[in-house]
Amino acid sequence: MDYRVVLLILLSHVTSAFEVPLDPKVLEGLPQPPTITLQSPKDYIFDPREHIIIHCEAKGNPQPSFRWARNGTDFDVKSDSKIVMNPGSGTLDIDIIGGKAEAYEGTYQCTAENEHGKALTNKIVIRQSRSPLWPKERNEAMVRQKGAPLVLRCQPPAGLPPPVIFWMDNNFQRLQLDERVSQALNGDLYFSNVLPEDARDDYICYARFPHTQTIQQKQPISVVVLDNNPQGERRPRILLPSEPTSTKMVLKGVLLQLECIAEGLPTPDVSWQKVGGELPNNRMALHNFGKILQISDVSESDAGDYRCTAKNKLGLVHHVIKVAVKAAPFWISAPKNLILAPNETGILTCRVNGSPKPKISWFVNGVPIENAAADRSRKVDEDTVIISNVQIGSSAVYQCNASNEFGYVMANAFVSVLAEPPKMLTPPNQVYQVITNRPAFLDCSSFGSPIPTISWFKDGRISIENGDQYVIHENGTLEIMVAQVLNTGKYTCVATNNLGMRENSVNLEVKEPTRILEQPKYKVVQRGMSARFDCKVKHDKSLIPIMTWLKDRGELPDDERFEVDSDSLTIKNVVEGDEGTYTCMMKTSLDQDSASAVLTVVESTPTPGIFYGKPDPPTDLELTDQAERSVQLTWTPGDENNSPILSFLVQYEDSLHHKGLWVNLTEVDGSKTTTQLELSPYVYYSFRVLARNNVGYSEPSNPSSQYRTNPAAPDENPSNVQGVGTKPDNMVISWMPLTGYQANGPGLKYKVHWKRRDMDESWSSQNVVDKSQLVVDGTPTYVPYEIKVQALNDYGNGPDPEIAIGYSGEDVPLSAPEKVQVRVQDGTLAEVHWKPVNASSVRGQLQGYKVTYQKLRGLLGGEEEGQQREKVIVFSGDQSHGQIPDLQPFSIYRLSIKVLNNKGEGPSSSNQTFETPEGVPGPPSFLNVISPGLDSLSLEWGPPVNNNGRLTGYTLRYQPVNQSAEQGFVHELNFFANETATTLDHLNTSMLYKFYLSARTIKGSGPTITEEAFTAMDTAPTVGPAFGAVNASLAEEGVMISWEYFGHHKNVAVQYTLENSKEDWTKEWVNGTHSHMIKGLKPGMSYKVRVVATDEAERMHSSKEVPVTVPAVPNRQVDIATQGWFIGLMCAIALLILVLLIVCFIKRNKGGKYPVKEKEDAHQDPEIQPMKEDDGTFGEYSDMEDHKPLKGSRTPSNGTVRRDESDDSLVDYGEGGDGQFNEDGSFIGQYSGKKEKDTHEGNESSEAPSPVNAMNSFV
Repeated sequence: MDYRVVLLILLSHVTSAFEVPLDPKVLEGLPQPPTITLQSPKDYIFDPREHIIIHCEAKGNPQPSFRWARNGTDFDVKSDSKIVMNPGSGTLDIDIIGGKAEAYEGTYQCTAENEHGKALTNKIVIRQSRSPLWPKERNEAMVRQKGAPLVLRCQPPAGLPPPVIFWMDNNFQRLQLDERVSQALNGDLYFSNVLPEDARDDYICYARFPHTQTIQQKQPISVVVLDNNPQGERRPRILLPSEPTSTKMVLKGVLLQLECIAEGLPTPDVSWQKVGGELPNNRMALHNFGKILQISDVSESDAGDYRCTAKNKLGLVHHVIKVAVKAAPFWISAPKNLILAPNETGILTCRVNGSPKPKISWFVNGVPIENAAADRSRKVDEDTVIISNVQIGSSAVYQCNASNEFGYVMANAFVSVLAEPPKMLTPPNQVYQVITNRPAFLDCSSFGSPIPTISWFKDGRISIENGDQYVIHENGTLEIMVAQVLNTGKYTCVATNNLGMRENSVNLEVKEPTRILEQPKYKVVQRGMSARFDCKVKHDKSLIPIMTWLKDRGELPDDERFEVDSDSLTIKNVVEGDEGTYTCMMKTSLDQDSASAVLTVVESTPTPGIFYGKPDPPTDLELTDQAERSVQLTWTPGDENNSPILSFLVQYEDSLHHKGLWVNLTEVDGSKTTTQLELSPYVYYSFRVLARNNVGYSEPSNPSSQYRTNPAAPDENPSNVQGVGTKPDNMVISWMPLTGYQANGPGLKYKVHWKRRDMDESWSSQNVVDKSQLVVDGTPTYVPYEIKVQALNDYGNGPDPEIAIGYSGEDVPLSAPEKVQVRVQDGTLAEVHWKPVNASSVRGQLQGYKVTYQKLRGLLGGEEEGQQREKVIVFSGDQSHGQIPDLQPFSIYRLSIKVLNNKGEGPSSSNQTFETPEGVPGPPSFLNVISPGLDSLSLEWGPPVNNNGRLTGYTLRYQPVNQSAEQGFVHELNFFANETATTLDHLNTSMLYKFYLSARTIKGSGPTITEEAFTAMDTAPTVGPAFGAVNASLAEEGVMISWEYFGHHKNVAVQYTLENSKEDWTKEWVNGTHSHMIKGLKPGMSYKVRVVATDEAERMHSSKEVPVTVPAVPNRQVDIATQGWFIGLMCAIALLILVLLIVCFIKRNKGGKYPVKEKEDAHQDPEIQPMKEDDGTFGEYSDMEDHKPLKGSRTPSNGTVRRDESDDSLVDYGEGGDGQFNEDGSFIGQYSGKKEKDTHEGNESSEAPSPVNAMNSFV
């Protein structure tokens, strides 16, 4: 058997292996082969003055051990005292200070291994950085005539890495570079032409070596510039590159640098182009005054020819650089770690690319796979390794190495064979919140081997399957595509494999969306007035909303005129700067909504009495500076009528071609009263002017004198030139004719030219007068023509016309599509394929293909062939296949195809016959309920009109429905195909039932039809009463009524009315219970109560009436305000207060003061004495904090702050808001209440309570 066939068979039976989870809780305790986590770069250049650090770190279980190879040979790290391996890792620390650093150069590779496999690092090349000295040399002076080119060679010593080159003088000043003097990439200094000021003896080239931070210098070079025979101006010449053509190879992903330096006088300018393409502007940069072109992140598309052009006023010169792009190997898809269960199959893929194509090599635990121990379960196919039927103990680490001449890439991937029961990674009892009508994602991340199967349940009972509203993703996540309030609840995720089961529960809360019910409206407000924007919002009660107002998408100005309330923004004393767009934004933790409105500020209404009107019409129109095609028009403005004139509109009338029609010609600024008018030939002009201000246009001025222009040849040709055939052998050329105004003179006619586009022939032409089309007969069928139409008159021809493409007439197609094939997709859909016809046989513009198909008969029989009418589908354009929908399952169809063009349709293809497979049947033709009984119903039904296959039976489901539309348990019955009637027994009397009936084929059930019916009412005498005993008992809230009820009707109510009253009974519904509390009965009154039930026929069944008496409530409350003793007491207290006030007033007028001693005696507790800052006593406490609102968050206009979140605050324990904290965070506010300060007494009459007492009162 072919090996690739075997590979395909294996792939078809692969069990989906999974990658190692990142959760450390899962990895803990699991066996794992080594994985390299840190390694040094492939190319490591070290400074001999520092330690060499070669990184090699790995993880695994058990912890891996490490060993090293140098230059392909294992070496013992412990044998060299200068090498230390870090504990717990393979990282090497080599102390080379004071030793021979070159002894440690070489290629290193680290291996990390445990009992499950071996992982390898890249091969790390270690090299010492070098900064060699400049070789001793003696530089001759460079002598050049003025204007000659000059190159100063740098030629630095080769270092590792290469040095950075720059030129300076003896004073360590960098040489000034410009378009004339430039430094090449190799460090050489180029002069396009030398000047006398270039003469000096200290041109010094410096090389800086980055790793060692050392700088070497070349011997100074002298330059002498002579002026006895200066060179004159000359064309440019390329100095670098020096060859006529050059090539450049660059690797993909690196920086491409192309260099082009030229000499010449004047100094040439250098520019770049890509031959046959565009330069990548987003990755391109020019340096060294345009002489270096840089392209970053090179790709294959950057290959090609690049041309540099050096140009001065005497000429230009080109140089082409051919760029080839190669690529070191790079990953498309590196192999990934796999965890497999026993007997499963896994695949490792190593997808790489490069130029040239990389060679792929596989290794197992560091050994070439071809040299590893034979393993029948392992198959290798170039970039793929298949490991089948794995077993415990067969874990290993595989290495994929891809290399070409420019480098290599290498990756480790382990295959770990585990047998683990499921573990849950998603934290338990998470709460997900989502807004209604948005998708909800519930996570269920698990781990196990074999991979666990995920299932979901709602509220612990309802199993969730993939369906219209639910999607269970491969990673276990449950997606509810459109969340609704009814989706709120507890969801349980269950992970199962053959080793066990684990579950995890999460909760979903579906919230109402935030919506702005009343949006702010556009406002036009006069300056100095107030503007108010309303913004009323609805949001979910459980979410905390935050409202923000914005102005022009920024914060509101920090201005007291802006007042924010809970649902509005008010701007007082509006100014011009307040104009803008105001946005109300309401945001919760889940969503937000916003609405905007514009505020326009206008000036106050003008003082009444001033008339603003349209301007008066201009006068005194005069024509001057008359020329062939221009004239100057001057006028005098009319009265402005208190509104400045903004502009003037100039109109003209052509009395030769369109007498009485005034056309707008030009508009002139209101500050001008003259304009130069551009005119056309052969027109009899009259002009008039209208003035415009803010009110409107004036009446037109009187017309000017007539001005006639002379005839001339046409300035333009007809537009919209077309060529369309009306017959197979003709072509009608048509065009949009010129107007009389465009004719420019008398004798207008058209010269029509045409010739075949696909043949080399001369133009044919014909003149046409007073028509806008020309019919060309005798043309071949549907061939392209070049067409042009030129206007001419008695004074000459118009400009050369543009060429349009037209086609001669079409004819019906000649050929029919061939190789027609029909591929049936399912019972209702087929796909038809055909070979398109040759373009020459279409004989016109291809419109598409017309597919005609017809159902011949059904495969069940019973139909006459050809009863169905033919159907047609047209596939537009040059198609070769299409789909035929809406087919009848289990039927035979006939199909043919024709090609279409604008003329009609071609011959039909040969008929193709095909069959459709079975499908689900249509709905049963009818469902009737007959012979209803007390506890039974008989049903009969008819077979579907369209069986769509062999009918296998029917499914009947039914359930009871009560009057409140509550539906009961669903019963399901199945019937054979030959059964079309049944009788249902043991039903409830006088009950509504709903029936659902569908037909079945082997493909499943078809659509359902429904029917509803009542069982018969029980008209026999009732055996015993419907109600038993009815009891009444008194309670604090009212009267409790309880009863016994033996009926099956659920419409039950309690009725009551006053004893001996003729009023209607008051009814309270009590469906589904056997007790009810009647509230609100009047004390001291007697009532009669009964319980009633209503059936489907609105007949009422009633219990016996029960008398109820509500006891009267004794009036123990006495109106104290009417008692004499209380009135006397109040009078005595008022008199006493009046006497005290009089005494105090007299004492105060005599200048008496309360002595300090009295005040001290009045406050014996030292803890409550006020303290002054000077003497350590307590003084008055006041809160001097300035409570300003935050910017962008406004205080309501009434001065109160709404608390949208928590109201819990230490300030709330007292009546005032003066609580503060001291420096250590302890509270020092008062809680006993805030005293109001008497504005007349000042500080003398106010005292602050002791902080200690305040805290005591708080505790």
